[in-house]
Amino acid sequence: MMRRIVLERGQRLTDADLARSGGVDAEILGVAAGIVEDVRLRGDEAVRDYTAKFDKVELDSFRVTRAEIDAAVELVSDEFKDAISVAAGAIEDFHARQVPQSWFTVQEGGIYLGQKVTALRRVGIYVPGGRACYPSSVLMNAIPAQVAGVDEIAMVVPPAADGTVNPYTLAAAAEAGIDEIYKVGGAQAVAALAFGTDSIARVDKVTGPGNAYVTAAKKLVMGDVGIDMLAGPSEVLILADETAVPAFIAIDLMAQAEHDPRAATYLVTTSPELPDLVMEALRVLIAEAPRGEVIERSLTDNGLVVVCPDIVAALDTSDLVAPEHLEVMMAESFELLGSIRNAGAIFLGPWTPESVGDYIAGPNHVLPTGGTARFSSPLSVDDFVKKSSVLSYSLEALQMDGPSVLAIADAEGLDAHAGAVRLRLAAIDDMDGER
Repeated sequence: MMRRIVLERGQRLTDADLARSGGVDAEILGVAAGIVEDVRLRGDEAVRDYTAKFDKVELDSFRVTRAEIDAAVELVSDEFKDAISVAAGAIEDFHARQVPQSWFTVQEGGIYLGQKVTALRRVGIYVPGGRACYPSSVLMNAIPAQVAGVDEIAMVVPPAADGTVNPYTLAAAAEAGIDEIYKVGGAQAVAALAFGTDSIARVDKVTGPGNAYVTAAKKLVMGDVGIDMLAGPSEVLILADETAVPAFIAIDLMAQAEHDPRAATYLVTTSPELPDLVMEALRVLIAEAPRGEVIERSLTDNGLVVVCPDIVAALDTSDLVAPEHLEVMMAESFELLGSIRNAGAIFLGPWTPESVGDYIAGPNHVLPTGGTARFSSPLSVDDFVKKSSVLSYSLEALQMDGPSVLAIADAEGLDAHAGAVRLRLAAIDDMDGER
């Protein structure tokens, strides 16, 4: 069911072994480019046309009304409302610990330096919708923005064929206090947020996961607006030894595989016997799974088992994959934490399934995919602020540092850079002469 590689001592997994395709598909990028440019030129008219074409719904107005939000809250169960309230509290508490502070310092001679942290004014959050609903994505995008101090948050979500938005998604928006919501999805939604239309004011940054066309559109508008990341198919890597419970591993692999046939699943183990036990558990569980066909295709097409000779090779393999989600089911899970370099989110121990991170624990579930955890981080408060350097020199400070500035500017051949200092130093000399 899952491809298997057995590493000999001294052998290492390679990128070629992963058979992982990176970047955005060129054909999808081309389609998205046409949509983005059309929305830039025609605004609401283009958005309306693409909504009719792709979502099969004709909309007079994109904006979700207050009445629709209130009705959605009444439709969902109290159990769900209680659950998202608990999740929202945990997410807020976790992200409140990330808030960066401005700082300033005065150095010898009257040099005043610092960094000013400013929240973005307006952001757009993309929430997947249509055939599925992702209320958790509402919370994961909106709450860090609110904690950061963002003034305005606009949410876009694809409508269902009847022109409605899933009530669970709207109830989550209500819990987060988001009431600027538009029934728009796909590349056209990203373009509307990036460039603005008569109905949807432009934003400073677009965050949130979506399908391949959404990702392509985010790539295309990057620079006109900020984006959080280019999200690819979801992935999990489970690092396990002989102490791991095969059924736990199997169900956690399935939890990732049920997202999408393109989802990637990895089992990296130091136990030669464990893979067969996990495969047997998978066969039993998949037979009972409503999304069994999707899961089996994902595991067959994009699943990989790597049997390693020792823990050093297992950790090296995990770091090569740089997974979005890393579950560590080993006897000494916490002791290994310091040895892990590349992972979007790290789940330690057998009682910490990825599901708790997706929904309720508090850390963000918008995570780097496709190996980008080598250099990227989860969505955080940092994504919703910007930092400005602050500088102020006294007369004495310029006299002290001026000669060094002149030496570097002259070496670079930038006469005006040097002149800006020389003129001031000359003015200081004239002031001294007048005293």
